[in-house]
Amino acid sequence: MFLRALLAFLALPGIVAFAIPIWWLVSTSHTELVHPLGLLPLLVGCAGLVWCVHDFYVFGKGTLAPWSPPRHLVVAGLYRYSRNPMYVSVLLILLGWPISFEVRGLYGYAIMVAVAFHLRVVLGEEPWLARTHGAAWDDYVRRVRRWL
Repeated sequence: MFLRALLAFLALPGIVAFAIPIWWLVSTSHTELVHPLGLLPLLVGCAGLVWCVHDFYVFGKGTLAPWSPPRHLVVAGLYRYSRNPMYVSVLLILLGWPISFEVRGLYGYAIMVAVAFHLRVVLGEEPWLARTHGAAWDDYVRRVRRWL
């Protein structure tokens, strides 16, 4: 299962939060750090992402990948404060890139990803979680906000 978790991490947030923004920076020659404080949301997002992946693996007995989801509803760690801290973490990373390297186009990319995340959560994940976890999901929804 560890290999599946690692591959899912590299395939999903690895591409969205790192490969595409880094490709964008390199291809537009924006490789000089302009605002070091922009690294703060990037690093906080990285820490949150790793924490969430850990919680999916340890408490959920699964991965972040749709093809190998957690078997148990994860309500520990950052999931006590947000139903979607992994997505929030990725969005923090995506905001850190344009702030740090002063690339306005990456703000547009972050907005598009945020909209895609919201639609995925509302139209796909939440109905699936409600069917899969029943009353435990209903209780969790009453206690914890969707985003922040």
